[in-house]
Amino acid sequence: MAATTERTRYSDEELEEFQSIIEGKLEKAQNQLNYYLRQLSELADNPDAKIKNLEDGTGSAEREHLTILASRQRSLIQHLENAHLRIKNKVYGVCRETGKLISKDRLRAVPHATLSVEAKRRGS
Repeated sequence: MAATTERTRYSDEELEEFQSIIEGKLEKAQNQLNYYLRQLSELADNPDAKIKNLEDGTGSAEREHLTILASRQRSLIQHLENAHLRIKNKVYGVCRETGKLISKDRLRAVPHATLSVEAKRRGS
């Protein structure tokens, strides 16, 4: 009977592929965050918008919406930076619940994932 060996980590070449994906997502996320922050700054700096929006409340709603979007981008950036550290430490792609490798398809879709699909379903 042949013993099967289950891989415990992705190869350096595979980690390089994921690193490239993460770097691309990080760049996009940072650009998006910068856009939201510019929009917030423009809202704060525009005196005409303050007077006009006092009447209809859209300025406050828009600021709140942009603040939420910026917060989500910051969170995504942090998750991607954490994934980058896991690559550096060669533990990237290992499910924190099961200790097994997360599927490549899942990591390509959600490169900051720390749970396999199976572990995520069990936790839901």
